Amino acid sequence: MDNPNLLSPSVLAFVGDAVYGLYVRTALAEINRPSGELHRLSVKLVNATAQAKAFSLLEPMLTEKELSVFKRGRNFHTSSTPKSATGGEYHTATGLECLFGFLYLSGNNDRADELFKTVWLNYIDNNNEVQK
Repeated sequence: MDNPNLLSPSVLAFVGDAVYGLYVRTALAEINRPSGELHRLSVKLVNATAQAKAFSLLEPMLTEKELSVFKRGRNFHTSSTPKSATGGEYHTATGLECLFGFLYLSGNNDRADELFKTVWLNYIDNNNEVQK
């Protein structure tokens, strides 16, 4: 991508949703469980509430530019929110997806890896279901 800065927050979040979901699925694949169980676990991580919690872990690690990208996504006006999350959680999750989309499209996969690793290690530490 020539310049992801020129993309709308909705496009960045669209890509970031897929990128974040792929990170989760890749990490879960390493625990080698039946696919139905892996799907159930992935749903616990790829939803607005979980992504809002993930952002709270990452916020202190973000650069000024990354925080700016997150805020563009968080502040983007959406017409609906899921029933399973508050409006604030949904907007925060959109900001997180925007950030992951931006990092991916910028070719900054090492940074996306670093950020996701923080989320994943916290999830493993706080979830007895996920043991390698």
